[in-house]
Amino acid sequence: MTTEGVVKFSCHWNRRPPEPGWPPQELNRWRSRLHALGLVGVYPNRIGYGNVSQRAEYPGQFVISGTQTGAWEQLGPEHYTRVVSVDLAGNAVTCEGPIRASSESLTHAVIYQSIPAVQCVFHVHHAALWTRLLHHLPTTSEAAAYGTPELARELLRLGRELAGQACGLVVMGGHPEGLLAFAEQPEQAGSLLLKYLAE
Repeated sequence: MTTEGVVKFSCHWNRRPPEPGWPPQELNRWRSRLHALGLVGVYPNRIGYGNVSQRAEYPGQFVISGTQTGAWEQLGPEHYTRVVSVDLAGNAVTCEGPIRASSESLTHAVIYQSIPAVQCVFHVHHAALWTRLLHHLPTTSEAAAYGTPELARELLRLGRELAGQACGLVVMGGHPEGLLAFAEQPEQAGSLLLKYLAE
C-alpha cells in the first residue's frame, strides 16, 4: 500500500479558486456516504484512497475529488478540481482548481472517453469485495498498476466491450482492493456498489 495515492503522471496544475456550484451536490453526498462505509478513506500510513468524479459540461472534461482527500469525512469546494485535458500517450493530466487532481484521473478519463453514456465514476477500495469479484466481473490485467498508462489502456480495452453499458463495475486486477463503479447518475453507481456489498 505504500505507493497508493501517489500521482504517477505529469500533473499540469493551474491553481484557481473553486468554481461556482462546486461540488456537484449528489456526487458529494455519495462521496460522504462512501467514506462512512470505508470505501473511501485513509490507511494507517496516512495515504488516502478512493475518489469520485462527474463529467463536466465541456467535452473531455470532468470534475474530480483532489489528491489525498481520503481522510476528510466531508469535502467542500476546495477539495475538487477540474480535469481539462488528458494526454494518455504522454502520461499527463492538466487540471485547474484549488487542488491537484486525484492520482486516478487517467483512469476516470479513459472511462469517460470509452463509454459515452457514463456521467460519473467512483473509485473505491474494499478488500473482501475485490477478492470475491476478481475475474467474475470485468477485470483489468494484474500487470497494470493503478494510475498508469497501462491501466488506462486496459480500461480502453474493457471500455470497448462495455460501450453499450451505462452502469457497471470493473475490478482493478493490478490494484488490490480497487474497484470502479460507473453510471449515468451518482445514485446508480452508489446503489450498484451497495448491491454487491449486500450479497
